[in-house]
Amino acid sequence: MYSNIFKSGIDFLISLIALILLSPLFLFVTIGLFFANQGKPFFFQTRPGKKGKLFKIVKFKTMNDRKDLNGNLLSDAERLTKIGSFVRKTSLDEMPQLLNVIKADMSLIGPRPLLPQYLALYSDFQNRRHEVKPGITGWAQVNGRNGISWDKKFELDVWYVDHISLILDLKIVLLTIKKVLIREGINSKGQVTTEAFKGS
Repeated sequence: MYSNIFKSGIDFLISLIALILLSPLFLFVTIGLFFANQGKPFFFQTRPGKKGKLFKIVKFKTMNDRKDLNGNLLSDAERLTKIGSFVRKTSLDEMPQLLNVIKADMSLIGPRPLLPQYLALYSDFQNRRHEVKPGITGWAQVNGRNGISWDKKFELDVWYVDHISLILDLKIVLLTIKKVLIREGINSKGQVTTEAFKGS
């Protein structure tokens, strides 16, 4: 009953209130990234949601579009701006996704929405992560985030799908706050971004 009836309403109400309360911070980060990224403070990308339905996710843009002499984008580490690094380390880059939650494309809690090209690579078990809406944070994020293997992430995602409840969601919220404060598991070891999934 919670996942089918109450969860969406709670998501909408909390996201709307959070967006209002955080609007000064939202505006401050937007202005900072506007100047750091040549007028592009936001990053939009297609991601699969519940049942694999595609939607546009919105995040703060933490990397600029600098290119080398051949017109190729520089490495992620070279394009990560100072303010972008701060925004990423504090997980503020996820804040615009409150708009995705209000639009009902996402939930506050659920498996993170990944890239659409991964859809063809999932096993039947891994694909079960799409039985619920993707979330801003989730069970995999509070149990390792980007510091664990893909197989472990999917195992944790499917565990969440099978055990979803209000108590579990509250636990994930509290653990997320702890993870953000200690800045744990933000990047894979030795990398600015997570290594691409290539199938199991």
